Amino acid sequence: MTITIIGIGLIGGSLAITLKENGFAQRIIGVDASQDNLDKAVRRRLIDEEMGLEEGIAEADIIVLATPVDVMVQLLPRVLDRAGPHQAVIDVGSTKERLLKEVKEHPNRGRYVATHPMAGTEHSGPEAAIPNLFDHKCTVLVDPEDSDPDAVEMAGRLYRSIPMRIVELDSQSHDVHSAYVSHISHISSFALALTVLAKEKDESRIFELASGGFDSTVRLAKSSPDMWVPIFRQNRDNVLDVLDEHINQLARFRSLLIKNDFETFYRLIQDANQIRRILKK
Repeated sequence: MTITIIGIGLIGGSLAITLKENGFAQRIIGVDASQDNLDKAVRRRLIDEEMGLEEGIAEADIIVLATPVDVMVQLLPRVLDRAGPHQAVIDVGSTKERLLKEVKEHPNRGRYVATHPMAGTEHSGPEAAIPNLFDHKCTVLVDPEDSDPDAVEMAGRLYRSIPMRIVELDSQSHDVHSAYVSHISHISSFALALTVLAKEKDESRIFELASGGFDSTVRLAKSSPDMWVPIFRQNRDNVLDVLDEHINQLARFRSLLIKNDFETFYRLIQDANQIRRILKK
């Protein structure tokens, strides 16, 4: 397989490492708007060579879009314009409804398989790419019935080679679930970081006393706005829905503190502990 990856950042670069190491890809071509990213990817041997968009598409068996999601909306139709009948095009974005609407009537829609490998870190850029990022994680195939069966089979083989678990969802369900399991976590982390940074101006020892628990709670606040603002824009309604519920829960805890109702506080923490049934690690 020759794989062309458009967008050599954390996800694209990590995918390149994995597919080359496991033998699925014999050749990795990198396409990126940033020459600096391409230079770093070549130096780190994430890619075998760099190419322009049209040349990279023409050379590939599978084309992977790993850009921010707002760029994908503009780029995917152009890629499909050039995709041949034996090529597969996949994306790795965190939102799907907007993207799928953009190419719903495209004559080459069948060559596109919408996917979302559920993995990542708070870091960005080709220097953040790491091996084994996707191992044994879950990847979502979104609306696979709208894609050509052979393209779905190629995407499936790619992810199984890593190996990853594969689940299927429709685009609306995917975006709702992503808002709950990923997008709200990032907003909460951004907000907590801003809260502590504002307080730190008066209490300089906050960070001196910070421990591993604090670091894990605000880790996602290091994530790139270039990646996350487009996600929030495209999944705005779902994020607002879950954010409203989150604010209600925070207000509930605040009210209990005002009332000194620690008996109810205790019970709510016990209820929250039930998350262990879902997160078994």
